[in-house]
Parts: sequence; C-alpha cells; structure tokens
Amino acid sequence: MERWALGGDLSVARIGYGAMKLTGWPRGDRPSRESALAILRRAVELGVNHIDTSHYYSRDGVAANELIREALHPYPDDLVIVTKVGALVEGSDLALADAEKTGLTPDNLRRGIEANLHSLGVDRLDVVNLRMGDLDRTETPLTAPLETLLALREEGLIRHLGISNVTAAEFAEARKIAPIACVQNLYNLARRDDDPLIDACAEAGIAYVPFFPVGGFQPITAEHLDALAARHRVTVPQVALAWLLARSPNILLIPGTGSPAHLEENIAAGALRLSTEDIAHLG
Repeated sequence: MERWALGGDLSVARIGYGAMKLTGWPRGDRPSRESALAILRRAVELGVNHIDTSHYYSRDGVAANELIREALHPYPDDLVIVTKVGALVEGSDLALADAEKTGLTPDNLRRGIEANLHSLGVDRLDVVNLRMGDLDRTETPLTAPLETLLALREEGLIRHLGISNVTAAEFAEARKIAPIACVQNLYNLARRDDDPLIDACAEAGIAYVPFFPVGGFQPITAEHLDALAARHRVTVPQVALAWLLARSPNILLIPGTGSPAHLEENIAAGALRLSTEDIAHLG
C-alpha cells in the first residue's frame, strides 16, 4: 500500500482501520469478541499499521482499546495507534449542551490521556487528536485545551498531536500553538465542505484523516457511483475509498467494520485505480 509519514516520522499505510465499530459505540451492532480480535489481527496481516481508537469507544463492557491490546500486544514495531480526547468524556458528554461538556478541561484531558495509556498498555501515545466537539457547536476556545495537551507531550506522554472536528480557522490557530500531525474531520464523496482544508493540510505536509469515509451511519450516495462500481466490478464503498485516495496524497483512511469480508474489501480498495474520466463522472 501507499504510505505517508504521519508527523513526519511515522510511516503508515494510507489505508488504516477504525476500531469504533468493534464496540457498537455509540449505537449499532458489534461483532463477537472472538471476531473482533480476529479482525484486528487480520488487519495487521493485510498491512494495516494505523489504527484509530479512543477510550470513548466502549459499550456494555466492550472497549476498543482493550480489544486492541488483547489482539495485538506486544505491538509490532511499526504499528501506529491514534487515539483522541476532548469534548467527550468516556461518551458521557455526547448529549450535553456545549456549555456543559467537561472533556476539554485540563483535569479531564489528563484523565483521558491516562485512560488511553492504561487501556492500551503503553507508556506514550503515538498520536492524540484533540476533539473539539461537533462543528455546529457554539464557540469553544481551542488554545487552552491544546496547550494542555502540548504540556502532556512535553512530559513524554504523547508523541504527536492532531485535531478533530475543527474549522479552517481553528486549524490555522492550532498551528500557531503546536506542531500538528493530522486533522480528523468528516469528509467523503458526498460531503466535501473540507476541500480547502485538505489542500491547506497537503501544502503543510499534514495528514488529513476523514471519518465516515463511506458515509458512516448513512450509506453514501452520489451520481454515477453505482454505475462506476458495476463497471469496475467492485462495491460502492470501494469506489468511495479509492476516490478519497485519489483526492490527495495526504489523505489517510480509517474505515471501520465488524465484518471480516468488509475488511478485506476495504484493504483491496487500495488497488483500485480510478481514471481521470471516472473521477470527473463523480463530480
């Protein structure tokens, strides 16, 4: 698979794996524990060395970080685990008003870092994304929480910092405060609001990691998508992933799945090459 130097020094395959669906958090079905462990191990066998997770991802006693640790620890030398802290505290902030969210306080950011360190069984986190909450939130200052994480980085608990659910203005502000390794925002074939931000990240050598790359809880739809998939004899999600890889070399994918077959399909999307005409048909 094609690779990207995340943070400038962590070489990762451009197709990674998102662990959220292994827990069914915040809603949805989940695989059995045995299947979840097998999926994680198979992902690594297929060349995945970038796993996205969080201590948030936990439901009914099933936690993504603990599954990752059980399946893969001691970790391969080249495995990069990216986690997040911020506007959610173990999921409890999800339904609260912005003013009531406590995950961005210094104490809770430290608590989140410590929770990720402990559950993953590591002394330092490869990359931590500061999640700023949903983009329709009321104004939430980014400087103080990012400075908190920067201090934790200086303590040696974090290798690289990223930001998630941010605007272009917040991206520019964050770069004045700390080195930024990646941006994780909503983006896919049908949701392209972040086009200028992707280009700004590429120019700065910063990875852009789209969540819900194939639509998330809403199946992705776009004109000509079904016909294009049929012509290439692949699935619609594979076309959507291939389109993202073609969109910009700094885009890293973290499609999540609880299905071994879908995992294989997602990885295989890296071999799908869309022509200039294909891309033009998708708009």
